[in-house]
Amino acid sequence: MPRAMTRFPIPYLGYKTRPLLDLLGFCLLLAVLIWLTLAGSERLGYNWQWYRLPRYLLQDIDGRLAAGPLLQGLAVTLKITAAGLVLATLLGMTTALLRLSSSIVGRLLATAYLETVRNTPLLIQILFIYFALSPVLGIGGLASGILALTLFEGAYASEIIRAGIVSVERGQWEAAYSLGLSRTQAYVRVVLPQALRRVLPPLTSQAVSLVKDSALVSTIAVHELTMQGQIIVADTFLTFEVWFTVAAMYLLLNTVLSLAASGLERRMTLTA
Repeated sequence: MPRAMTRFPIPYLGYKTRPLLDLLGFCLLLAVLIWLTLAGSERLGYNWQWYRLPRYLLQDIDGRLAAGPLLQGLAVTLKITAAGLVLATLLGMTTALLRLSSSIVGRLLATAYLETVRNTPLLIQILFIYFALSPVLGIGGLASGILALTLFEGAYASEIIRAGIVSVERGQWEAAYSLGLSRTQAYVRVVLPQALRRVLPPLTSQAVSLVKDSALVSTIAVHELTMQGQIIVADTFLTFEVWFTVAAMYLLLNTVLSLAASGLERRMTLTA
């Protein structure tokens, strides 16, 4: 066998060329999607007018740049997502601990909430909270949307967190008790740090789902990103330009969220 072939085995060449092949495949897929979009729009006789779109991102008001309707909607989406993410995580943690507790009432309440929310459509929950509960609670559309998303995403987050807690080895509990820690101290100092590190990837997926599900609160007249897109399309008929831009903004938001979660996961792994 030639000496050069022994110095560069096949797995090494595959490792070096794989990124290029992946990039080539991505470019080919992107080219096919662009071709399909252009072919479809040509068949529909669609007149592209991208030059009209910038005014809906940024506006010139008295010589000063201000956020246009799409960026204003993105800000509302960020507000809904941030509030929903924090509240859903807290609710999910509480529900998971109740499901694992020795309290029969706590387990029944947590199970009833979980099964009710998980087995009914999110859209119906949003409409129920907005039309039935918000007049009683005295809250508006934005708070109703955040409440609905918190309840919905919290149910799924609770199962993810519960799975992470159950996955912690029994020996960790026994070691904590042998050091004289109470059950609460064992949770806080030993079990939850390990469980949360393990469930961070699925929790990130749930956070991405929360961002996308926030579009449904447009049905109760909350002017978030999707609602602003609908208004602009109804006024201008810039259907493809607006929806492609809205999709790109959701994609950018979720990409940043995923990268932040990956960085946090890497940091938690290094400090473990």
